Amino acid sequence: MRKNFAVIGLGRFGGSICRTLSDEGFEVLAIDKNEERVNAYAMIASHAAVGDTTDEAVLKSLGIRNFDHVIVAIGDDIQSSILTTLILKELGVTHITVKAQNDYHEKVLVKIGADKVVHPERDMGRRIAHNMASSSVLDYLELSDEHSIVEIVANSKISGHTIIDLDIRKKYGLNIVAIKRGMDIIVSPKANEDIQANDVLIVIGTDEDIDRFERKVMQ
Repeated sequence: MRKNFAVIGLGRFGGSICRTLSDEGFEVLAIDKNEERVNAYAMIASHAAVGDTTDEAVLKSLGIRNFDHVIVAIGDDIQSSILTTLILKELGVTHITVKAQNDYHEKVLVKIGADKVVHPERDMGRRIAHNMASSSVLDYLELSDEHSIVEIVANSKISGHTIIDLDIRKKYGLNIVAIKRGMDIIVSPKANEDIQANDVLIVIGTDEDIDRFERKVMQ
């Protein structure tokens, strides 16, 4: 079964994550206490709800504990962010990622049990969403509106094969520009290079081709 996500806070950062996960076909519950924002994502996310997530009863009514991953992307209200995270933890949510406003905020979030704390810049929503959506993706860096570089851990579908066997360039339009193997890095690997289990492939291509490769090969 594919992961399902809940995104709390639909500002620029949370909205970007919500849109990207939805575009990739994941089930997403979008939550915000601002009705106008929720309405804007009602046709994008699988489900959208207006609610104050500092109220435990609200989170319970939304079935929040049934989601694999909850992203707390509340904007400038640090108190609401902390209280929401605390309630999610107490309700037994499996994985919680929280947006932090500053280092102090991060320290508090870590202490109360946030699994991951991020300090997003303006356009990092897509990058973080990719990391969460696939257990094989280590990092995702946009080069332009259409092109990116992604670090992908070799899984059983591709390990044990050479680059030429996989023919990733022809099938997906992607180029493997380097391979990280332990402490070593192989730059511009040859076509007959064997890909080993847990190799990290540094791949460059269009976002569309990378998404297609992730869906068909890495999941």
